[in-house]
Amino acid sequence: MINVFVLQNGRLNQINIDSREDLERATPVWVDLTDPNDDERAWVKSIYGVTLPGEDDVKDIEASARYYEGENGDLHLRTDFLLEEDDGPSRVVTVAFILARDILFSVHSEDLPIFRLVRMRARSRPGSITDYKDVLLDLYATDAEYSADALEGVYQSLDEVSRSVLQEGLSDEDAAVALNAIAHEEDLNGRIRRNMMDTRRAVSFLMRGRLLNAEQFEEARQIMRDIESLDGHTAFLFDKINFLMDATVGFININQNKIIKIFSVASVAFLPPTLIASIYGMNFKVLPELDWTFGYPLAIVMMIASAVTPFWYFRRRGWLK
Repeated sequence: MINVFVLQNGRLNQINIDSREDLERATPVWVDLTDPNDDERAWVKSIYGVTLPGEDDVKDIEASARYYEGENGDLHLRTDFLLEEDDGPSRVVTVAFILARDILFSVHSEDLPIFRLVRMRARSRPGSITDYKDVLLDLYATDAEYSADALEGVYQSLDEVSRSVLQEGLSDEDAAVALNAIAHEEDLNGRIRRNMMDTRRAVSFLMRGRLLNAEQFEEARQIMRDIESLDGHTAFLFDKINFLMDATVGFININQNKIIKIFSVASVAFLPPTLIASIYGMNFKVLPELDWTFGYPLAIVMMIASAVTPFWYFRRRGWLK
């Protein structure tokens, strides 16, 4: 799918592209391609002279070659954008940017909420975008905001986990649910941190390349400050996640120790009657019940008393609570 955006009265408006002729008549500032087909790739190459990278070319690229200038002077960037999904784990989608002929070309395999948000904001804020570089900076700024919103969601999720973990009488089932939630938030927090690192590198590349005017350069610096502020939050969340993980595992160990304590108390309590029964059973020559009427009942009473006495003592000391 190809989405073409033009500047009209200071607003970024989308125009419908149904054929190659529609694309030729347009004077776009941003050409966004979501999983483009062969015809759309051919249109862009023949009209603008830009060869769009394939999906494999976008993903299979070394980190050192994510930002480079082509032989014809086109600027190529590869940037990862965070994508949260309600029905699955978070992930990153790599987007290929090409800056050529005063137009921003973006290629990605699926539509991203950050791109939808930029398109919506540009229509409601006239004058916020003046050229294709403003579009790119707006995407990076929105990416930082999207990551901040994702971090806020991590905070809320970890607060819920904290209440469940720190409740009295945490069961093993509750601990398993908490561990699963903690692992999910740790994965999301790590992806946010990686996403911010990649955005910082992209913005830094634009600033070092002297491609921005004074106003755009200041906006890029503001994006860098926003990203730096998020780094502190991700570090704090990692510490909080480690604390909750240790607390949850600690409660699991406590529950297991309670079970082991029951077996330990039982083994100690039943040791005396076992000893009495063993001594009594080894006396083959003189059996008490043959010479003494109350010999056998007395042995039973001694065994019961020797078993009850340790339980009474343990309970008195509070070891059975």
